[in-house]
Amino acid sequence: MTQCVMRKRKLRVLGSATSMRLKLLRKKLGVTLEALAEGTGLSKSYLSKVERGLNNPSIAAALKLAKALNVQVEELFSDEPGTQQSYSIVRAEQRGTLTHDNDGLSYASLARRVSEHQLLPFMLYPNTEFNHSAFKEHMGEEFLFVHRGQVEIDFMTERVTLNTGDALHFDAQRPHRIRSLGDSTAELLVVVDGHV
Repeated sequence: MTQCVMRKRKLRVLGSATSMRLKLLRKKLGVTLEALAEGTGLSKSYLSKVERGLNNPSIAAALKLAKALNVQVEELFSDEPGTQQSYSIVRAEQRGTLTHDNDGLSYASLARRVSEHQLLPFMLYPNTEFNHSAFKEHMGEEFLFVHRGQVEIDFMTERVTLNTGDALHFDAQRPHRIRSLGDSTAELLVVVDGHV
């Protein structure tokens, strides 16, 4: 079985786990799709597609969903039971939960059930084109570190290029989008405030 086929199967499984988790959390809390749409600023149609596994939420959308449902953002992606540990370890070989959002971004969570912590760390693998990707914005701050490759961050009125080893820290309420530069997909460590 090729890596591409295995990766697609993993993405499908993760997407369905996310959709089931969102629907379960929403119903458990007695929240209607209309109320969730109003609370997040996301359309009812989009949320319905996420719940049916037709769309995977972006990080910005996941943060909005978590805030509206008053849960930690990783609860939308994890089907593991909660633990009361004061730390979270994700070994390199365990970081296989790679998912795609609809803007050509791939990401993998670097933490599990970190409900007592303020930070949400993940690896980001941006597409090489902005295409029609929307600008993202969310509450809190965002920190990017380029682990491999080169990226361009578009802040609407300004574009910034980062190379391997470069870091960027900014107010995440500032509209932004990102893409890889060059022939290969870049790899970034991204940390955002998970309590927005």
